[in-house]
Amino acid sequence: MSIKESVSRFGKFLSSMVMPNIGAFIAWGFLAALFIASGWIPNEQLAQISDPMLKYLLPIMIAGQGSYITGGDRGRVAGVIAVMGCIVGSDYTMLMGAMVMGPLAGLCVRRFDLWAHDHTPGGFEMLVDNFSVGIIGLLLTIVGYYAAAPVMETILVVLSAGVAVLVNHGLLPLLAVFIEPAKILFLNNAINHGILSPIGAEQAATMGRSIMYMLESNPGPGVGVLLAYCLFSRDVKARQSAPGAVVIHFFGGIHEIYFPYVLSNPKLIVAPIAGSAAAIAWFSMTGCGLVAPASPGSIIAYLSMTPAAYMLPTVAGVAISAGVSFLIAAPMLRATAPAAADEAAEDLRAQLGTAEAVVISNTEDAKIVFACDAGMGSSAMGATRFRNRIKAVRPDLTVEHSSVDTVPADAAIVVCQRILSERARSSAPQAQIVVIDNFLDDPALDSLYGALTELSHASELMETQPVAPEPEPEPEPDLGSLAITLDSIHLGLPSVDRESAIRATGRVLVEKGCVDEAYIDAMVERDELTSVYMGMGVAIPHGTGEAKESVKETGVVVLQYPDGVEWGGEKAHLLFGIAGKGDEHLTVLSNLVNVISDEAVLEKMKVCDDPEWMLEQLS
Repeated sequence: MSIKESVSRFGKFLSSMVMPNIGAFIAWGFLAALFIASGWIPNEQLAQISDPMLKYLLPIMIAGQGSYITGGDRGRVAGVIAVMGCIVGSDYTMLMGAMVMGPLAGLCVRRFDLWAHDHTPGGFEMLVDNFSVGIIGLLLTIVGYYAAAPVMETILVVLSAGVAVLVNHGLLPLLAVFIEPAKILFLNNAINHGILSPIGAEQAATMGRSIMYMLESNPGPGVGVLLAYCLFSRDVKARQSAPGAVVIHFFGGIHEIYFPYVLSNPKLIVAPIAGSAAAIAWFSMTGCGLVAPASPGSIIAYLSMTPAAYMLPTVAGVAISAGVSFLIAAPMLRATAPAAADEAAEDLRAQLGTAEAVVISNTEDAKIVFACDAGMGSSAMGATRFRNRIKAVRPDLTVEHSSVDTVPADAAIVVCQRILSERARSSAPQAQIVVIDNFLDDPALDSLYGALTELSHASELMETQPVAPEPEPEPEPDLGSLAITLDSIHLGLPSVDRESAIRATGRVLVEKGCVDEAYIDAMVERDELTSVYMGMGVAIPHGTGEAKESVKETGVVVLQYPDGVEWGGEKAHLLFGIAGKGDEHLTVLSNLVNVISDEAVLEKMKVCDDPEWMLEQLS
C-alpha cells in the first residue's frame, strides 16, 4: 500500500468516527450560536448546556463510534468507559483523545474475544463477557487519565502555539497550502474534526468564536472552481454537470462533489488554494470566527454558526474566496486545448475505473447500494439521483445508500469511488463493485443504467415474443454429482496460517485431478484481492477468473481445522475448496450454502471426526 493510500485510509477512518455523529455537532453548534453571550438570542441558563456537550457528549459519541467500528457493540461499551479518563484528565476538549481511546478499546475487546472464544467454560459466557468489558474499560480509562490525556494535551498546546505564531506573523493563510490538497484526497472531514475543531473549541471557549472553524468548511473555493467549469470548460460533460455540482456543493455542503473536477486537471489545485488563502487573510484581518463547526460545509451551516456582528464580513470572505478561485481557474480552463481536455477526461476515467459496468445476470428485485465513507453525503445524493433515474424502467430495483463499511448483506451491486473500492469489497464480498469517480456524471453510472435497462427490455421480450425452442439443458451439477468421496474430506488438521491453509486446499484439488498446479497460486491471489472468508467459520478458497484454464473439472474438497485458522480477525474452521468449469462453480456455491445453512449441522462439521458422516451431509 502506497503512502498516499495509507494516509487516505487513515483519514477515512477518522472521518468514519465523526460523520455518524454530525447531528450532535449541529445540535451543539446551534445551541452555542443562539444562546451564548455573543449569540443571536443570548440566554444565560441555556448557554450552560454548551460546555458539557462539548466536553463530555461529543468525545463520548466519537469514542463510542470508533470503538464500535473496531470492536462491535461490546467494544462500544469499553470505548465510552475508556474515554472518560481522557476527558477528566485534561482541561482541554478531548476530541483527539476520543479518536485514539475509542478504536483502541474496540481492538482490545476484539482481541480478548478471539482469545476467550476457545478458553471460556460452558455456562460462563455472560459472566466473562460482562466482566471483560468492564475490566478492559477500567484499565483503559486509567491509561487515558495518566497517559493519553497528557499526551493529547501536549499536542493541542503545541498545535495551538503554532497557530498563534502564524496568526501573530500574519502567516495563517499558508495553511491553505496544506488544507486544500488534503481535501482533494478526501481528508476533509478528518482535518476539520480531527485537527481544526479541537483547536477551535479552545479558542471559542475563551473568545466566543474561532477562525479555525472557518478554514476547511468554507464553500467558496470549491464554488469558484465549479463556476469556472460552468463557463469555460472544454469538456462538454463536465460543463453540463457543473451547475448541479454548484448547488449540491454550496447549499448541500457536500464538498466531495468538486474534488473530481480538480483531479481531472490537477494544476487547478492552485485555484482553491489561492481562494482559501485570500479568505483566511480577510477573516484574520476582520476578526471573523464561527461559534461552532459548520458541518456539513454548506453556506447555510456556515452562516448559521456566524455571530450576528460578523455576518457581513463572513459573507464577504466567502465571496472573496469564490472570486479568487474563479479568476484563477477560468483562464486555466480556457487555455486548455479541446484535445488536451478530452485526453485529460479520458485519462481520469481510466484511472478511476469508469469503464463500462458489467452487471450480474440476475438483477430481478436486486438491491443497489451507493456507498461512501460515512453513508451520509455523497452516497445519499448518488442513490437519490440514480433511484429517480431508474425507477420508471426498473421499479423492482431497490436503491439505497450506506457507509462503505456497513453495506447490507443482500446488496447485489455496490457503487463507490475508487478510493473506497477495497473497503467495499471487504464489506460486501457477495456484491459486484461498480467503481465511479463522479456521483453526478460518470460513464460507469451510464453503463450501469444501460445494462440494467437492457436486462429489463430483454426480460420483456422474452415474455411477449415467441421464442424458438431450445434443446433441453443439461442438469446443473449439485454436490452429489461432483462425486465427493472420502479422499476429498480431511478432518482434524492442525492450525496453520491463512496462506498455508489455502495452499493445502489447492493441493487436495490437484491430487483429485480437478486443477493444475497453477490454480493454487490463483487461489492465494484471489484471497488477497478479496477475502474468501464467508463468515460463520467457513472459508471458500477458489481461483481468480483468469485461472479458469487451470480447471480440468468441477470439484469440491473439504479441509477441517477444529482449532481454526486466523482469517482477518475471525477464525475459519471449515475450508471448502472449489474449482468450477465454466459457470458450474456458481451452482456449486449455491448448493454449498444450502448444505451449511443448518447451523446445528455446521457446528458439528467444525469438530466432527467421522468422515463418513461428513460425506453423508455433503452428498
